[in-house]
Amino acid sequence: MASSISLLSEEQFRCPICLEMLARPVSTPCGHNFCMSCITAYWNNTRVSQCPICMEKFERTPHLKVNTFISELASQFMALQVTDARIWSTDEQQANSGPVVLCDICTDAQQDAVKSCLECLSSYCKVHLEPHHRAAGLKRHTLVNPLRNLENRLCKEHNRLLILFCRKDKTLLCDVCCNSHHVNHSVLPVQKAYTEMNDLLGDTEGKVQQMIQERQQKVQATKESVMQSKKETADVMADSVQDLTALVSEIQKRQTELVKLMEEQQKESEEQADAFVVSMECEITELQGTLMKLRQLKQTEDQFRFLQNFPNMCTLPHTMDLSSSSLDRRPKIQHIQKSLKSSVSQVRMLLNKMNTELNRFSGGADMSDKATLAYMQQYEVNVLLNPDTAHPLLILSDNGKEVRYSMGSGLWGNQNPNPNMFTEHLAVLGQRGFSSRKFYFEVFVGLKTEWCLGVATASVQRTGGFARSVDSGLWALWFLEDKFETFSSPDVTVHWGRVDRIGVFVDYDVGQISFYDVQTETLIYSFTECFFTEELYPYFNPCDNEYGSNLDPMVIVPVSRTK
Repeated sequence: MASSISLLSEEQFRCPICLEMLARPVSTPCGHNFCMSCITAYWNNTRVSQCPICMEKFERTPHLKVNTFISELASQFMALQVTDARIWSTDEQQANSGPVVLCDICTDAQQDAVKSCLECLSSYCKVHLEPHHRAAGLKRHTLVNPLRNLENRLCKEHNRLLILFCRKDKTLLCDVCCNSHHVNHSVLPVQKAYTEMNDLLGDTEGKVQQMIQERQQKVQATKESVMQSKKETADVMADSVQDLTALVSEIQKRQTELVKLMEEQQKESEEQADAFVVSMECEITELQGTLMKLRQLKQTEDQFRFLQNFPNMCTLPHTMDLSSSSLDRRPKIQHIQKSLKSSVSQVRMLLNKMNTELNRFSGGADMSDKATLAYMQQYEVNVLLNPDTAHPLLILSDNGKEVRYSMGSGLWGNQNPNPNMFTEHLAVLGQRGFSSRKFYFEVFVGLKTEWCLGVATASVQRTGGFARSVDSGLWALWFLEDKFETFSSPDVTVHWGRVDRIGVFVDYDVGQISFYDVQTETLIYSFTECFFTEELYPYFNPCDNEYGSNLDPMVIVPVSRTK
């Protein structure tokens, strides 16, 4: 039987439609063979049921059943293909270079095995192999060069040879598994699966190499940034000392505090940079280890060991998001310098402002956030909503301080067209725009399940939707149930939890927009290093009811001064 099958070629067992080995083969009335899924899909997409090969038409779509003879013949052919010398080459090399495979029948002094039987799952020396050459039943068994661990190449459920690989489940199969649990899956012979999966492993290797290169570049950039920051810090310290030494003794006291703060800032910056570099170097080491394992697995010629280990190597180690890491302290340093130079002529005002500024930049203590919020609240402005910009499904209060979403679908018909209003975003702008200095306002959102708040340029797109990107002209926080994300970066959470009252602070000249939880006096998120070229308007979007009842208004409220 085995010798007869060996006379057949692989082409005789290919499906004419998918050009792969026949899976659940069926025969049409005209005598041609196809995979059941292939011919079924072909007939589902044609008006006339006909044979794709000879074009014979059938009055009714034939009811096909698996041709068990061809199926068994194809399975045995693939089993013989699996035993090809190329596939078992790794085991032969191990047999030649490693421990000798011994005969399983010898009882006293075990002799070296000369063949292994895939049906018997045993290895035989020359003497005990003789029945396989003589007995009619044993002659049909498949003999291969001596192999160890034969049981690992059999299906644990069906006790049949593992000759197939499922693309979907990434697992080795026998022919029974293929016809029972993986009927509609993409299944390949082991040898082809080895080639295909090896190519995929090569792609993963390339990604790991790229990740290592990116992190090496990030480490280098971080080190250069620290050196530059150190130089700029020294320069700012020298300028500040020069200015302060010319003032009265009270200002000399502030000078000492400033120097101490700058040193602490630099130390903190260096510590953060050192920690970041260590973290990156750890990631690089881990990725290099992963790369070595990938390369070792890629070089594995034992298809079974390769495919058994392949699923474990598909998942890359957890790494930090490089795009979100920034250790640049230069904007803070430059801001301190600018504040000092602009306030030298007003000594008394300088002393009060310095206390606030020093607290603001002292680092993540609660008192710093409280002082910063108090500082920002000094720039409160009176914000009124502009009804000309409001989406037709929004309701504004008479005093211009509240906006809510209305579920009434007929409101569109009651609105006069206005080129300034939003037509897709449920948004409204403030009446007044700002093109310089600082401004601050607070908004009560209460128990709303979704809302969007921030500032927008005068030219922000009003008609239709617009892309959520950094170039949209909108800097806003989007709250969804219990998390915050920025309008420009969807699906990237920047803060967790709910808030009742939001403070929005804009420093137009510095290019900074900050959002504060007024109740807890803590920072939620800041846009930094922004570049504004036109007026900025407060932006309000109460959103619809996608995440539950959301009809409560957004209310512009007077500042509640912190103590």
